[in-house]
Amino acid sequence: MMTAAMTFFGNILEEVSDDPSSIFTNTTSDTTVGAGQFFICVGAALVLGFLISLIYIVTHRKEGYSQSYVMTIIMLPAIIALILILINSTAGALTLAGAFTLVRFRSVAGDPKDIAYIFYAMATGVACGIGYIGFALVFFIALGIVMFVLSEVNFGAAKAKNMTLKITIPENLDYQGVFDPVLDKYTTFHKLRRVKTTNFGTLFELIYSVDIKDDIDQKKFIDELRALNGNMTINLVFFKYDDKVYES
Repeated sequence: MMTAAMTFFGNILEEVSDDPSSIFTNTTSDTTVGAGQFFICVGAALVLGFLISLIYIVTHRKEGYSQSYVMTIIMLPAIIALILILINSTAGALTLAGAFTLVRFRSVAGDPKDIAYIFYAMATGVACGIGYIGFALVFFIALGIVMFVLSEVNFGAAKAKNMTLKITIPENLDYQGVFDPVLDKYTTFHKLRRVKTTNFGTLFELIYSVDIKDDIDQKKFIDELRALNGNMTINLVFFKYDDKVYES
């Protein structure tokens, strides 16, 4: 049985070694897809998905990432490649690829860059699924290098961090304009987005959208706010998820 398996995979490698340029042609244009073509396309999609996940980890090592999201990036290209192989039609594949643009994310909206990585993995899977493995490889390398370089040079980084500030105050405090001097000192932008009551109406919660300056002392910022709200709860929200992994 081991010999038969080695012979099978040897034939797959022989198909590629006989004509290396074949990876830049459509290998699934025939009506019937052979086992060799199937393993080459799905295997390439799986490997490229794994490599895309590594790029995602490297470019998000400072800001954090979700393990489940990394696993999704690995699986997605192979899943899409298999679907397109089963369709076995370039026209049908392009139609299905267009259908993916109609998919809406049912979870809470995340970082736009994370959504872009989803489409990065999808595009690679589509290319592998319709047989253009060489182009999928070139696309992966080109975009991967660009993303890595942009991440290392911190391209497009703002001088302020967009965050959500939640301030709890007693019900008898007139909050209008009370916190503005402190917010003007430590932020480049602030706007009161919502006011709601908590604790059966005995407390108010003010929710601000703020852009925090990079060079400020955040502890002093919070301490000055606490002096104005009666030393009650203050939340400065950095991330929307708690299951992120961080690397030093």
